[in-house]
Amino acid sequence: MDYLEIKGGDKLSGEIRVSGAKNAALPILAATILAKNPARITNLPNVADIKTFLKLLNLLGGESQFDAENHTAIVDTRDLKFTTATYEIVKTMRASILALGPLLARFGECRVSLPGGCAIGQRPVDLHLKALEKMGAEIVISEGYIYAKAPTGGLKGATIVFDKITVTGSENIIMAAALARGETRIINAAKEPEVEQICEILKAAGVKIKGAGESEIVVQGTAGELVDFAAIDVISDRIETGTYLCAAAIANSPLTLTCAAPRHLTAVTDKLAEMGFGFDFTRDSISIKPAAEIRAANVVTSEYPGFPTDMQAQLMALATQANGASVIEERLFENRFMHVSELTRMGAKIALRGNTATVTGGGLIGADVMATDLRASSALVLAALAARGTSRVHRIYHLDRGYENLETKLRSIGAKIERKKEK
Repeated sequence: MDYLEIKGGDKLSGEIRVSGAKNAALPILAATILAKNPARITNLPNVADIKTFLKLLNLLGGESQFDAENHTAIVDTRDLKFTTATYEIVKTMRASILALGPLLARFGECRVSLPGGCAIGQRPVDLHLKALEKMGAEIVISEGYIYAKAPTGGLKGATIVFDKITVTGSENIIMAAALARGETRIINAAKEPEVEQICEILKAAGVKIKGAGESEIVVQGTAGELVDFAAIDVISDRIETGTYLCAAAIANSPLTLTCAAPRHLTAVTDKLAEMGFGFDFTRDSISIKPAAEIRAANVVTSEYPGFPTDMQAQLMALATQANGASVIEERLFENRFMHVSELTRMGAKIALRGNTATVTGGGLIGADVMATDLRASSALVLAALAARGTSRVHRIYHLDRGYENLETKLRSIGAKIERKKEK
């Protein structure tokens, strides 16, 4: 098992190219199930979750070729013949549930393992299932699997009102509705850029969709006819972008991020500006400038376009370097403060009360720490960049799920970071 050894306290500078968004690429890969032609996907990040989803498509009978160096894949699902997403795949990646909607829409029935629990809290799929039932599906849960069957003639358009905003639920139902009979209206849909991109891709493939990026999305289905995909370029990863902005901020150093999408990250850059950092923007780049003083700030996570929960841990690491006390409230997941105990091992002053953490700025000291999830992993790396002495971040397989060549990118801007093997 690998770990990262990081010597902190150095200034950073330079330029990092942002990778494609894992959270956009996964629903795109799921959507290829709806295609009648091989799909060419560019700017695909070379991370573990992408390889896992490609493996799932291959197990279903598809074929894929992934040129990791050039971040390009050709995915051919024309001869897909199996309709079971097994536990062995789903247990390693919750996003496998995204196969449910397109498999059911294409084949009329499927069997997908329940994704189970999650380190950062429960993310139940009941909203997905209720929506599919509204579209006429029969759903049975047995022996850890979701058995879904569409009515004769396929799924039917319906009005879906989500009780709460769900990103993967919105994506799943958009894909299912693409092949349904009639019109589907999705109310209280997620507005995330990743949801907007799956809508735009399906529109380019011939599906009539209105409301991409809005809270109400209307999809006119093709009544079972597979769609013709144009070439797809994955949007840049806004969470990776935010993570490297926080890396520069915690070292109070300048950094330029290229191949970025500033408009997707306004909540994060606004908060960093509030903390004292300056910015220069172009259409596809962000440059952060050091702060005269890193000021404390209050943060409340919420759905897009609010401050993303996937940036909460990184912002908390940065808050340990601020003058004063920052208050961070997590409203989306009930167990997303597991990085707190590891940060306190490094000397962070953090008081927890329910879903709120109060972080008082001060120095950090290098220590051995253990990652518990993807974003907590990156927060520990950021803290190590600011800590006095050497830190070792263990269980970094979490990091490898979502960050491409993180240590290489950080080394390129001056960080002293190495990947090593556990004894």
